[in-house]
Amino acid sequence: MARLPFLPGALGAVLLLSACGESAPERPVAAQAPAAGRLTLAYATVADIKPVSATLTTRDMGEARARISGVLVSLLVKEGDMVRQGQLIATVRDDRLALVTASYDAQVAAAAADAARAQGDLARTRTLFNQGIYAQARMDQVEAMAKAANATLAAAKAQRAASAELGAQGAILAPASGRVLTADVPPGSVVMAGQSVARVTAGPTVVRIELPEAQVQALKVGDEVQLAAEDLRGIATRGRVTQIYPSVTAGQVVADVSAPGLPEDLIGQRVRVGIRIGLRQALVVPRRYLSTRFGIDYVRLVTKDGTVSETPVQTTATTTASDVELLSGVRPGDVLVPAGAGR
Repeated sequence: MARLPFLPGALGAVLLLSACGESAPERPVAAQAPAAGRLTLAYATVADIKPVSATLTTRDMGEARARISGVLVSLLVKEGDMVRQGQLIATVRDDRLALVTASYDAQVAAAAADAARAQGDLARTRTLFNQGIYAQARMDQVEAMAKAANATLAAAKAQRAASAELGAQGAILAPASGRVLTADVPPGSVVMAGQSVARVTAGPTVVRIELPEAQVQALKVGDEVQLAAEDLRGIATRGRVTQIYPSVTAGQVVADVSAPGLPEDLIGQRVRVGIRIGLRQALVVPRRYLSTRFGIDYVRLVTKDGTVSETPVQTTATTTASDVELLSGVRPGDVLVPAGAGR
């Protein structure tokens, strides 16, 4: 029991010795920035790209319209079919036209009989005139009657041909070679003259954009346009302005963009487009100076003492795939090193 007072002191000595035996925790050492690859940020002049919505369409649209009124007795195409110019796609019939043509047939027959009789009278009168029986006045009268009969026959034939042609106009032909977009009039429907039965694409496929008239001043024919590849299945990412329409509708100007390999099976699809409307100042760096972790972009910034620190930044894409624009997190005059340098 007399040794108990010495236990606390011994225990403290043991704890002190154990603490002295542990190694002190290491402190992180700041990495020194390498001299190679340093980039001093400065403003550069870049194109000001405006995102707009556009439509995948064709240069023109052909309307297959009925030329006469009547009943649509047949429709030979459906949406998505490919047709060639002049191909029969529908038929309209008006039974009254057949009756009118039959009446003109009767008129032609009557006029032909009158013309044949007049020719016979003319032949007989000419014979008697040569024998001195008929006078010149009688001969002139019979010749005039024969000419009138022939003219009446020609008029009757022309009327019959016009009636037959009007009946033949019931055939609706494809106005252009392309794909049928709409054909929604069912057979048996009554259609009027000029009514559209089907719509057919015409001309090359283009991306049609609409811009406010104040912004279209910077757009010129031949300018390069960015196309959203995901909207076009990755087929086309760049296009060029091929036409700017001169008319202004509701403050909007329409322009066509052409690109190779545009899909032709989804006419009317919306496409995101980036067009150049001017120039502006921006901080642009190569992508190798950028690193991304957990959805956040970082750049390696050289401090005043020469060490490297990572700084989060906000970025956006540029017109070139190898560069990126820095929107926030840095300022002109900052010095950057490539991602991974100075570790």
